[in-house]
Order: sequence, then structure tokens, then C-alpha cells
Amino acid sequence: MSAASSPRVGNPEPHRRPPPWYALRGGDGTSTSPGYASDPKFKKYTQQVEKCLNSFESVHEWADFISFLKQLLKTLQLYQQFKEIPRKLVVAKRLSQCLNPALPNGVHQRALDVYSHIFAVLGSEGLQRDLALWSSGLFPFFEYASTAVKPTVLNLFDTHYLPLQAGLRPVLKSFILALLPGLEEETGEYFDKVLALLDRLSGTISHSFFFQNIWLVMLTTPPARGTALTYLSRRLPPFKPDEDITPIVGDDIGLMIRAFSAALEDDDLLVRRAALDILLQSLRIDGSAVTRAQADDRAILMRAATSVVLRRDLALNRRLYTWLLGPGEGAQVQMEYYKAHSLELLRSTLRSEMFNPSPEYSQSRPFKIFISLLDKYEIGLPLTEVLVYDAFKSLRNLLESGPDTGEDLSMTGSTLYEAVEPHALWSRLLSVVLSDLRSKRGHSEGCSMVKYLLQSFHTHDEEIEFVHLPVVLNAVSGLLSTLPWDDASSLSTILDALSLLQEVLKRIPDGALKSRPGAPGQERVSTSDGDGIVYAYEFYGIKSDVPQPSEKRSIVPFILTFEDVIALNGTAAKVLLENEAGQELSRIQRDILLLSLSVLDVLVDREDEGSDVPAVANWEPSTWLSTTLDCLNQRNVAFVTVDRFITAAIKIHHNGRVEPSFEIDRRSYITPMVTVLLRYLRPAYSAYHMRAVNLIWALERLSKQPHVEAVISQSLSARQPAELQDACEAFGVLWRLTEDSALPGVHLNVPMMTVLETLRTDDPKLKRIGETWMRCSLKSYLRVLDPILFDLFDPTIRYNPSTTELNGKQLQGFTYERPFDQRYINYLLETLLSVVRFGGQGFSKIARSTPISRSLYGTLLERLQSISAAFPDATYMDIIVSQLLMRFLQSEPKSSLAPTMQPFNIVAQNLSVELLQALVARGEVDLVTLQSLESAVVQKLYFCVHTGRLDLQNKLLHLLHSVISASISGREGRGHAAAAAQPERGADGISLQEAPTTRRESHTAHPLLVQTLMDGISTPGNRSLLQHWLDFVMMTVPLFKESRKAVVSPLSDCVCRQLRLALAEILDASTDIPRSNDIVSYTTDADFLMLLTALERLTLLSMTRIAGEQPQEEETQTDRNAPESSGLLGYVSNVFSSDGPSSAVEDSSLARTSDYRCLHNAVRVLYAMWDKLVVPQDSHWASEEESLTLIYTRARSRTRRVLEHLFRAHSSEVLEAIVDCWHDQVLARPDSTETSAAYDLVDILSASAQNAVHMLCESISCRTPGLSERTKKPVALLDLLDMTLFDFLEQYMKRLEGPLALQVWNRFLQLAKDLLATLRDFRPQAFAALKCFTVLADKVSQTTALDDRRLRKDLQDTYSKLLDICVLSGRSVESGSWIRRSQRDTLAPNGRDSPTPTLRASDSKVDEKNASTTSLPLADGSRPLYSGDIAQQVNAYIASDALPSLRKFLVDSDKILAACNQIVYNIVNPALKGKARPLDLEDDIISIIREMARIHVAMKAWRAPVAESFNDNRCFNSTAEAGEKWTPMIKSLFDTDKTALPELLGKITTAPSANIFTNREYEMLLRSLNLRRLAYVILSAEKNHFLVHLPSIQEKLVDTLRNVSAPIVQSEVYLCVRVLLCRLSPHNLSSFWPVVLTELYRIFEQVLENPPSDGSEELGLILSACKLLDLLLVLQTEEFQIHQWIFITDTVDAVYRPEEWFPAALLDRLAEVIGALPATEGNAPRSGAQVQTPSTANKPMRRPLLHSLRQIDSIRDLVPFFSTASIASYESVYQSGGLVDWQVVERSLLQDLFEGR
Repeated sequence: MSAASSPRVGNPEPHRRPPPWYALRGGDGTSTSPGYASDPKFKKYTQQVEKCLNSFESVHEWADFISFLKQLLKTLQLYQQFKEIPRKLVVAKRLSQCLNPALPNGVHQRALDVYSHIFAVLGSEGLQRDLALWSSGLFPFFEYASTAVKPTVLNLFDTHYLPLQAGLRPVLKSFILALLPGLEEETGEYFDKVLALLDRLSGTISHSFFFQNIWLVMLTTPPARGTALTYLSRRLPPFKPDEDITPIVGDDIGLMIRAFSAALEDDDLLVRRAALDILLQSLRIDGSAVTRAQADDRAILMRAATSVVLRRDLALNRRLYTWLLGPGEGAQVQMEYYKAHSLELLRSTLRSEMFNPSPEYSQSRPFKIFISLLDKYEIGLPLTEVLVYDAFKSLRNLLESGPDTGEDLSMTGSTLYEAVEPHALWSRLLSVVLSDLRSKRGHSEGCSMVKYLLQSFHTHDEEIEFVHLPVVLNAVSGLLSTLPWDDASSLSTILDALSLLQEVLKRIPDGALKSRPGAPGQERVSTSDGDGIVYAYEFYGIKSDVPQPSEKRSIVPFILTFEDVIALNGTAAKVLLENEAGQELSRIQRDILLLSLSVLDVLVDREDEGSDVPAVANWEPSTWLSTTLDCLNQRNVAFVTVDRFITAAIKIHHNGRVEPSFEIDRRSYITPMVTVLLRYLRPAYSAYHMRAVNLIWALERLSKQPHVEAVISQSLSARQPAELQDACEAFGVLWRLTEDSALPGVHLNVPMMTVLETLRTDDPKLKRIGETWMRCSLKSYLRVLDPILFDLFDPTIRYNPSTTELNGKQLQGFTYERPFDQRYINYLLETLLSVVRFGGQGFSKIARSTPISRSLYGTLLERLQSISAAFPDATYMDIIVSQLLMRFLQSEPKSSLAPTMQPFNIVAQNLSVELLQALVARGEVDLVTLQSLESAVVQKLYFCVHTGRLDLQNKLLHLLHSVISASISGREGRGHAAAAAQPERGADGISLQEAPTTRRESHTAHPLLVQTLMDGISTPGNRSLLQHWLDFVMMTVPLFKESRKAVVSPLSDCVCRQLRLALAEILDASTDIPRSNDIVSYTTDADFLMLLTALERLTLLSMTRIAGEQPQEEETQTDRNAPESSGLLGYVSNVFSSDGPSSAVEDSSLARTSDYRCLHNAVRVLYAMWDKLVVPQDSHWASEEESLTLIYTRARSRTRRVLEHLFRAHSSEVLEAIVDCWHDQVLARPDSTETSAAYDLVDILSASAQNAVHMLCESISCRTPGLSERTKKPVALLDLLDMTLFDFLEQYMKRLEGPLALQVWNRFLQLAKDLLATLRDFRPQAFAALKCFTVLADKVSQTTALDDRRLRKDLQDTYSKLLDICVLSGRSVESGSWIRRSQRDTLAPNGRDSPTPTLRASDSKVDEKNASTTSLPLADGSRPLYSGDIAQQVNAYIASDALPSLRKFLVDSDKILAACNQIVYNIVNPALKGKARPLDLEDDIISIIREMARIHVAMKAWRAPVAESFNDNRCFNSTAEAGEKWTPMIKSLFDTDKTALPELLGKITTAPSANIFTNREYEMLLRSLNLRRLAYVILSAEKNHFLVHLPSIQEKLVDTLRNVSAPIVQSEVYLCVRVLLCRLSPHNLSSFWPVVLTELYRIFEQVLENPPSDGSEELGLILSACKLLDLLLVLQTEEFQIHQWIFITDTVDAVYRPEEWFPAALLDRLAEVIGALPATEGNAPRSGAQVQTPSTANKPMRRPLLHSLRQIDSIRDLVPFFSTASIASYESVYQSGGLVDWQVVERSLLQDLFEGR
């Protein structure tokens, strides 16, 4: 609110004003009256006074002052006949200087004698005319006057000032300010006299005008507030509530309120106390002064009054409470008064401040006031009821608006939550929640707020947790059942309420859930047992129209909530079953069902385990179960809902204390649950597999009967192949994810046998399903073997050894003694045969390597006890071959049993032979047939792939492998076949190395084979057969020799592409976005393992030689016992994970033929997987968490093993590929430089940091011109630049700890030295090496190794040389040879002139189909990292890193100085050379100088260029921004050289030059520049930094004002004074005021008398003086306030002008005089000086009106300033509360210093 808009009641004072005092005088304050001008005596009088004034120049001590004053008084007394004082401006200035408080009393007394004589001579009329001249010294003096002198001053005021009466109106505020210090001591000698003087002064114009000036004094002058309040406490009368007070205190009530507000917020406790006393006495809250004020003003008063509680002073608080509660006695009366008059204002004020915090205060201020007011019960309780909800709402908004609010708000919130009376808080919160729930708004703000409070501020509080939360729980859950389900907004409300219930339940202790809620000792209300809502309303006394319920219900929280949630479950399930709603509504209904089940889950968890008392609830278990199960089977709910329901049902079943109780161990209940869970074991729901499996086993453990086994068996009995396939896949997932310890083969025996049956069926579809199950889900053959062996070793089968003699031979055998179930035994053998046939080599390996004693099936071990006792190390293979198959083969029935047992026995033996055959032998085919067969198979395979036939593919792949291997064996001849029978074997028993042959026929790949393989792997419909295809590829590709490269490369690309797609899919399934539907993701951990194994093998094959050399297998087998699923032809899928060729085996005569393309592509894919597949720490995965974690962990682990294997085989190539991936990643996401996964990966792959750094250095060496000849290593990755390697090395070394850095030190030092040896001038490699060296040296310098003299010398020498070369970068830019060097040029020194490889281009084509994948971005061609801005990069680095490191590395001062000299010579000096604006440099150069200025030793280096720029005459042509950046250097320049400032002051001369040829104009320009330099130096320092030099500075400025009249020089003096005002404390400038005031007065008087013409050189001086005055008005220093009436109207007359008012202040007079001048054409006043008076919207800060005005062409340009200065100053005082916008002030000074042209 502006002052002008404050309420005005009544009329201005009816005083008739005399003409203004300057009108009476007929001239300015310095001119002589025309009557005296020609009088010779007056001329002599003037000469005598001038002579006397000149003697003041020789004053040196206080005695000289007395002599001067005696002589002046004597001169004045000689000419008493003249009623005019000659040279009165100077006389007034000298008298002001004689009243300096530092001078002794005698001087003061003499000066007052002179004042007294002058006043007597002038009379009232003369005094009023020159009031400004004589008052400027007297007014400020009274405060400092000694006891002896004070009576004289008071006598002067009484005798000469008071008779002026209405003539004192302009000066009244300053007069009051002058007298108020006399009221400081109430017992003082002059207290009563000053009080009386003020009383008489108040009567001179009017009481209201006097009081309005008192308000202004309180508002603008903090030191005077105490004395002003002392006066008011004696003179401001007590007002009645309905009394009109404007005749007494003035029309502007807002001004008075602001004055008291300022006093109430004063730092002085006594001032606050006095202000509160006056509030109680005269400004009661129900009085007309407060009630009739504007709303903003009342809020200002309340805000200030309530702030006193923050001082924690009992006396202040007591007064505030009395003001708020009224004068009445008794709590009831006070609370009624408080609610009637104070409460609403207090609430609205605090609320406004909470929601719109002021930047002046801490955001927590209103909340702390609220907390403090809670201490007074009468105030706190009603305030809590109306404010507490808004308070927490505001707190939440502030805390959520940003992290910069700090911990203060959070702590305040916790304190408020604990301080508020819980009953009042929860009463208010519950009423908001219930009204929100009934309002159907769609989103409940109340629920959200209660949740926020509980999560953010709630700590353990017994009353809240045992009383209030249970009541809230009952009320909300009770209301839920009454809400309608017809629209989305109601359903959203139910969701919010359920979410709240979940949060509340967590906080209620178990005991509170079981007992009736209520405060201890509270009487029970009979009606309240009917319903939770009614009980809550009665408990909190909330008025409502809730109808009484018809039936009585228990209000024990557990039972009531259980019933309500069960009812809500049922309702949600029924609504979903009807399913008539739209999609959005249906989604919300499903969410409600899910959330209500979650609440039920939490509730049942809370049922006390130790309690034996049953909880009797009103519910029907069977109805609830059947309804919900029906809903689950509708397939329109998500898995997480199924999960919650089954979990809750199992918990209720186990709990058994909820009555009526129920059991779910019935087929009718178990069947639908298991059926639903099996549906979620399909491939499309891989995210939920793990959880579904756990739930099925929970149901299995819960059942006493094999219900689960029966349900699964029933699902597997489907007749339709599609249904059977789905059932098998679901059972396979269950089987695969079940731990061995759960014995799935025992508990799920029937389903297992059902699946195994399919292996021997004639139906190809069924057989494929069974084989897929075995391959993908089996996990371990032992699971199947244990139950089959258990039945085969049935004790009812009795053998007896027997000997049969035939033709004289004794045959050992066995005889069956009794019959047994042969059909079942044959069935088991057929099953075992199908398993063995399927398992092949993998089965053999496991059976051969696993002792039977490791079986987890204890009953089996009991049956085999006799065997395992005889052979403790017997393996499964031993048992099967020796004890089982051979016995069946050897056994015959007794002759008496032969007719019945023999047919079945023959079958059993036949099966045994087939089993043995499968375990022992193989066969061959001739070459011709094999060739034709191969062609047919390939073509058929291709046909199957593209027609989607899956059934034949598996057998065809088996056949094709056999054909190819047999073909090659046949070509190698019989001799080689024999040699190959016992080859060197890998982990899987397959030959990976063939014996060398002298000559062989090559077997070339079929033309269609590669395409068929690629299509088979990449076709989505083939996903289930992916393992078969990859096994085939890995086993068959190594058999090719000459044509291998043509096969490997496209297959490698294909596998890479599939890995990228799989990675994209799994990352998409992992995104943290809210989902209401199930995630569809087919990718599993097994997919990744298969593809990675294939990629590893293909990559290694691509790197092998073709000159008859096959990769030699390393002996270390990495995956010997990895538990992957069975592979093709009995080889598990990791069979080819053995290592490739060692890089140590090199044959220098063999040239490498591969271009590393496959390896590079593989590393890129592996890197992407390593980077992306990290399980996030803060993931919000729900039901899919278990599966995703499994996939992430296994895939990343396998990726690591593959990378390790590749790295062992081809170290440098893999490392370079990783660096290239890192480079692409950083280009795509620059923020990943610090966090890239590449560093950890390199650490994992390399044995040590030393190895990694060594390899990187080698890679750099072979690419760097001059170093490449020294290394024999060829360049592996042509696209990778040495700059990229340097960048990676720098980032890698940043991560090393000190000891590791020490290990790599020598290797990198060698590289740096080699590089330096080849460099003659700057090259980018030197800059890169410097960055790396700085990082490494920083690490090493933190260890004790730096004590080693040799290491320290190496560090210092190398660092110095690198830095010296890098500082030449600016000079190298001109040649530009290395900038424009092409890649071909870069590689030329290596002799590699071959064209750039097409790696990137081909990769980008490959990736076109997979645009959405997460692979690293691929750019075309090379990406040069360094370009023409290299010099700028070097400069920036020197400033940010190199210079700060200098002192750490180069301990020797001489070396530091030498380095700095180099930098100055090569970088700084060229940048400064020839600049039209010396300070306008690039930021890098300025940063370099700034950093150098912080190094003490480097002073000699940087001082010269800085001083040269500073002393350049064009220095101030620079921009203000540049000037601001240079301030630290200028400050350092003058701090380091103590003689610099005296030298600068010495240049500011006032005496004219003796040289007659000197250009006077140029001389004045030099003086003005030196003054401006002085101003800039002072501005560059902190406050009071140059205080010790103030006397010298002041002397120079005064001397310049007195002796140099040139406007250009004087303007600079005023600019310098402005800087001094901002850089010195105001009291330090007190002796400067007489001179400044006199000069300003003189300038404005001259303008009044003789306005300058347009274009005059005086205009600059006038603008400079106006800017000084403008700044003084902004700063409002105490010293200036007493004088400002001279220049502006500083009373309320500035806004409320009385009738017949004439301006008295200089600026107001100037506005009238200059405004009345005739305007010349095109010279209308500029709008630049016009500044709007600030509005009160957000309490603006005070800022100069002329801050944007730089130059004027006419005096009229200043008319807007003259005319608005008074009112703008008044308004800013009224609104800003003393806040100065220092930013604008300093900016204005810089812009005036620097012209920027």
C-alpha cells in the first residue's frame, strides 16, 4: 500500500503559510542583498570577513580554532548595522567544522557565541531565510554536546528557532531528531527542559503534524526510536475503542502503524517493550485506530507484534498476551475478547506469511511464532483449531518446493507436530479427511496431508498411537463402505482413503488394535458403540448429520477395520465381475481391489501371535473366498492382486484366531488359486515367475493332501497341443525356479513323469514340447534320476546270483525269485532311455562325476545303503550301469515264472541294451550320401524357419551336425580318424584341436547355410529353439577351416543384434513407471547366457590364424560346473566357453588377416550390457523384482566372464575397444564422464592399475608421431585417436588412490619424457599429457613418496617442461598445421595409409532395425576431439588446474616464478597487447591472472601487466562487467604493494603545471582519470579496507574541490564520495559532511539562480551531484537524515500537501524553476530519470532513481528527478523497511566508472 493511499480522515491543518523563505530573500543563499552591494562600508566588511576566513587555512590545533572564532566574532561585532552576513556559505561551513565533536568544549562554546551573535543580527526573518545554512551545523551537534555546552544550544533553539513558529514546518522532522537525544536519561539534568521544548515545538504548527513527524523519525532512524517512545509514553493519550484519533495522530494511520511495527521489530529489547506498552495504552486491538486501518496495515502491525515471541522474553510475551486477550479478567472473558477481535487477524497474518514467505526472514519464522503462541493455552488452542491444517499444508509446500530450504523447516515441522495439542490436531485433520471423502472431488487432499504428517513428522507418541489413530482408522474405514461406486471421482477418493489406512495401520501398536479406542478415564457413550464414524464425531465433538446405524457393531479397531476391508474386497470383486464400467473406471476398480487386499494383508500381519483370544468378526469366509476367486479367474486383474489375495488367504489360514475361521486346504479353493498362478508362469510373464513359484510351494506346504500336484497333473493332461505346450512351459518354469532342496521330483512326481512321457511319443509336437522342457527347465538330471532310481530299486525286486552252464562255460547271472510289476519297471526304463538319449554327453558327464552320496533324497540313500556302504565313492553312472542296467540285462525269471514274466523281461532287456548303447557307442555314413544329405537338410531347415515349423528343426540340426562332422572325418582318412579318436579334449569332451595333416580336402560351407543360421537365430518365432541353433553354431563353425571367416562374421553380427534386442526388452521391462497392467517380457536369464556363450566363441574364432593353426585351449576351464541347461547332442550350453589363443603366442612371420571387426562389435555389445544391467539401488520394482534381479545378476556375471576371456586372449585390442565405447558414451551423455562403467570394467579385466596404464601408454605411443617408431605394437583400432586415449587415461587416473598412483607413476613418467623428447613446439598431445600428469602428480603428492628427492625432481622437471610447451599454444594457433591435419596424416607415421575401416558405417546399418535399443551411439568416421579453440582450452585449464597445482608441485619459489613468467609472457601479454579496452579480456585470461594473484611468489610476474592495464588511459573505456571481474586483481595489486596507494594519491595534484606548453584540457583529463582510478581501487576492496588512508583521501578530495574548478574533475570527486559512502561506515565520514553539504548547496543554489544552457559542460557536474544526493537518499544514513530536509521535503507534506504550500527544499524549488523554463525543440525531459514509485506488492528495496541515467544534454532532463525525489524517498521509507538494493547501487557505480565505449 502506498502512503498516498493510506486512509485520510479529516482536513489538513488550517494554518496560513507565509511566503517561502527563499522568496523573502530575493536571491540565493550566497548572494548579497542589492541594497548593500554598492555600500563601501559593506564592501570593507566583506573584505574583513574574507580575510578572517582565509586564516582558517592555517589552523593546526584547537587553540587556533579559538583565535579564528574570536577574530570572526570581533569582525562581525564591528559591523552590526548590517543585517546580512557576507560570505555566509563559507562562514556556515567553517562554523560547522568548529562544532566537530572531536574538538574541546572551549571551541564549541566560542562557535556557539558566534551563532548567537549571527542570529541576533539576522533576526527571525533573516534566520528563516538562511535556515538551511545555520541549522546544518547546529542540529547534529546537540547529540554530542557536553553537559556544559548543552544549555547554550537549548537556549539558542528556544530564543531564536521557536519564534519562527509556522516557518519551522519544513525543518520540523530534523529539529525533532536534533532534540530527541536529550530524552535518553529520564533522570538527566535537561530531560524536562527538552521535553518542554518538544511540547512547545508540537504547538508551533499542529499536534497531528508533529506526531506524523515522530512516526517518520521512528520509521527511518533506529537510534531515535527509544527516545521517541519515551516521549510518546508521556504525551500520547490513551484512546477509547470508538474514539476518532486522527486529530491527534494525523490522517495517515498507516504511517503510525508502520512506525510502531518498526519499533516492535527493533533489535533493542527495551524499544520493543516500550512499543508494546504504548500498544496496550493507546492502540488496543479493538480500538478504532486498528479496526479502521486498511487490512494490509493491520497485518503489518500483527506481524510485527507477534514477532516479539521469538525473543523468548517473558516480559515481552506477557505484554503481547495482554494486547491479544484484552484487559478483561478471567479466562472466559479473555477468550471471548480474543475470538471476537484478535483471532481472525492473527490467523490471516500468520497464514499469509506461511504461504507467501518474505525473503527478509527465514521461512520458518511464522511457524516458530505459532509454536511459541501455543505456550499460552487461551491463545494457542483457538488458534490451533483454525490454523493448524493450513500450517502443515504450507510446510509441506515449502519442503517440497526445493532442497534449498534446509533442515530448519523440517525441524520446525517436527517441533510444531509435537507441540500442538493432539486432540485439536486430529479433530481438525479428521474433519478435513471426512469432508474430502464425502465431497467426491476425486482426490482427497486431507488423506494426502495425514499421510505426509505421519511419514515426515510422526515419532512415537502414546496418546496419538493408542487413542487418535485408532479413532481415525475406525472412522475412515467405516466411511469407505458408504461411498458410491458410480463415478471415477468417488473411486479415486476410495483409493486415497485405502492408502491412508495402510499408513495409519503401520503406526498403531498391536495393543491398540485389540482394545476400544478412547482417552484414559473417558466415559463411554452408549450410542457410540454403534459405528466408528459416529464414535469419532462424538469423541472429537464434531457437529455432523451422520445418521445413527441400525445395527450395533464392535468398535475394536482390528475387528471393525477387518470387517470393512473384507466388505470392500467383496464389493470390488462383485463390481469387477459385472464388468460394465469403462476402461478407466475398471482400472481404478482393480486398483481398489489391490489396495484393499494390501490393507487386509497388513491387518492380518498385525494380529498378535501371542494372543489366544479369538477375534469374532461379522463376515462369511466362504462367500468372500468364492467371490474373490471368481474375480481372479476373470483374467482382468494384475498379478500383484493375485499375489496379495493368496498371501492374505494363507496368513488368515495359518492365523486361526479370526472367527468364524476358515481353511483353504480344500480342492475347491486350491484349484482356482494354482490355476491362476500357473497362468502367470507362461513366458509372457517372466517378471512374475519367481513370486508365483514361491506362492505355489506355499500352497503345497499348507496342503495335507497332494492338491497342488493334482492340479498341475490335470493341466498336463490337456489333449490340445497348444494347451499342453502352455502347461508344460508353466510347469517348466516352476521346475526350473524350484530349489533342489525342495525335492520337486518327489513332490511333483506325477507331473514330472507326464512330461518325460512326451520324450518317447510318436507325436512330433508332443516330443518337441518334452525336449524343450528338458533343455530349458530341467536344471539338473539328478532331480529326475533320484525318483526314477528310487522306484527302480524297489525292494520287491529280488535277485539271486546264478550260474548257468552252456557247452561247458560258466555264465554268471541273476534270477528273479518272485514276480513284480514289470510293466511299471519297463515304463521307468523307457523314461530313463528317453532321458539318456536326450542327455547324451551332458548326462554322462553328470552321472560320471556325481557320487550317489550327494543325493538330497534321503529315502533313496536308505534303499541304496548296502551299495554305498560297499562302494562309498560310487557315482550315479556306477549305480546305473553296474547295479541296474547290467542286472536287468543279466537277469532271467525262474523257470516256473518264465511264461508270465518273460515277454516283459525281454522288453526290459531291450531297453537296457538301448540305454547302454546310448551311453557307450556311435556310428558313421559314407561321403557321397553325407554330401547330398547335407544339402537336403540345409534346405529343409531353411524351409522350416520361414514357415514357422518348430517340430523338425531340432532333429534336423542334430542330423546336420552329424553329417558335417562325419564328412570331415571321412575326408581325413582312416589314419587320421584313429588319431582323432583320442584328441586333446576340452571341458565338454569335444575336440577343439585337430592333429596337423600334410594335405586335406577342404569342406566348404553350403551356400545357403549361413543365411539359414542367421534366420534361425533371429526369427522371433524361433525363440524357444534358440538354444538348439546356438549349440549347432558353436559346434559346427569350428569344423570349417578355409571358409571360416565368411561364416563367422555374419553370425557374429547376428548374435550381437539379438543381444541388443534382448537388452532393450529387459530394460524396457525394468523402467520405473506406474503400471496397472502386467509387463510383457520374453527375455530370461537363460537367453542372455546362451547368446553370450555364442558371441564369445564366435569372437575367438574370428581372431584365429588360417595358416593351419587352431586356437590352443587354455587349461583353465572357466565354466566347468556352471549350472546351465543341457545343450545339443548332450553338450551343455557353456561347452565352448574355454579360452581362445593366448596373446603371448605370437608368430612374427604370420601377418594378421583380421581387421578386428568382430571383436570390436562384440566388445561394444558387451560394454552396453555391462553398463546397463546394474540392479538399481532405489528401484520401485514390485512383483517382478525377483525375476529381474536374477536376470540382471546372471547376465552381467556372464558378460564379465566373456570379457575376461576375450581380454586374456587379446588384451590391448579389447582395452582399445572399451575406450572407444567410453568415448561414444561420453559424447552422447557428457554427464557420464565421472560415473562411466568403463573404469570399473578396466579394473576388473586388468590384473592391476599398473597393467592398465601400461597398455594405455603403449596404445598412445603407437599412435603418436615420433613415438610410434619406438614401439613394435601395431595399431589395432584405426578409428581410435591418441587424444581419446589420453582423455580416458586422465579420467582413469583420477580414480586411483595414492599407493596405486605411485605404482603407475614410472610408466606414465616415461611416456611423458618420451613425448617431451619429440616435441619442439606445441602439439595437442602435450596438453593431454599435462592434464594426465597433473592428475597423477596430485595423487602422488599426497603420499610420502614426494620425500624422495629423485621422484620430486622428476615431477618438477617434467611438469615444468609440459607446462612450458602448453603455454605456447596461443602462438601455435597461427600456424594451424595440427588443427587441420586429417586422420590420414595422423596415421601416416605408422605406415598405415590404408583407408579408414568401415566399422562404424556397417554398424550403423546393422542397427537401423534396432533404433530403440540401448546400444552406444555410433558416429561416422573419426571424431577429432581438439579443434581451433585449443588455446582457449589450454588457458582455461591453466587457470582452473595448473596454477592451483603449482605451489603443490613446484615447491621451489624460483621454479614457480619461472613458470608464471612463461605464462605471462606467452599468454597474458599477447592478450593485453593492442587492446582498445585494456580490461576487456577473455574470461580465461582473467582467471589466469586472478589465480596467479593468489600465489604470493608470483607477484613479480603478474604485477607489471596488471599495473600497466590499470594505468592505461583507456582503462575506463572497458565495460562495467570487465571492471567487476578485475576487482580482485586490483585489490591484490594495492594490497601487495603498500606504496601503490600513496603513489596514486600523489598523482592527484591540484597545483597547475609550471610548463607553459601544457595542454590545460589534457591536464584536467589526467586529473579526472587519477580520481577515477582512486574510486575504482576503493570500490575493489571490502568495507573499511582503506580506512587507514581515509585522512589522505579526504584531504585530496577537499583540496581538489577547493582549488580545481573544472567540472570534469569535480564530477569525479562526487563519484569518489559515492564510492566512499558504500565502502566506509557512515560514522567515519562525519567530518566530511560540512564540506559535502556546502558544495551540494552551492551547486543547487547556482542552478536556481542561473540554470546552465543546453550542452553546457556544467551539466555533467550537476548530474554527478544529483547522483550523490540520490545515493544519500537511498542509504538514509543517520548522519544525513538530519540534513536531508535541505534538499527534499522529508515530512508528510511530500504526499499530503497543505493548502497554499510552497516548496522549501532545494530539489522541489528546482523542479518548479527548471520545469517552468521554456523547452527548446527536441529537448523534452528524458524518461530515463523517471522512476515509478515502488508498489507494495512485495516490499521493494530502495534503489537510486538515477541509476540508469549516464548523460544529460539539458538541465530539463533532470526535472523528473527533481519533482519525484521527495515523494519517492517518502514512499521508499514507507514501504521498504530500510532495505537497500546493494546490487543495483554497486552496479550503478561500476557503470559510471566504466564507459564501455
